[in-house]
Amino acid sequence: MDGERSLVSYQIGEYGCVRVKLAEVLNRRGITRNRLRTLTGVKYEVIDRYYRANQVERVDLDFMAKVCYVLNCKIEDLLEYEGPAQI
Repeated sequence: MDGERSLVSYQIGEYGCVRVKLAEVLNRRGITRNRLRTLTGVKYEVIDRYYRANQVERVDLDFMAKVCYVLNCKIEDLLEYEGPAQI
């Protein structure tokens, strides 16, 4: 099939990663994590984890929808797929 690849033969990390860009968006707009907490009603600890891109293994789509709504942005503004590094 065109464009499809199997992960079976890949080692972890060889397929790339998804980068969380919340910090970039907030910094560019001059919005603090506390302000985002107020606007979304989401706990500061959750926002901080996404802001620092710490231990984000699964994305909470409800959280992302709230952020997209209050910041009037698209999911592509917050998440970016980075393919594997070319050697």
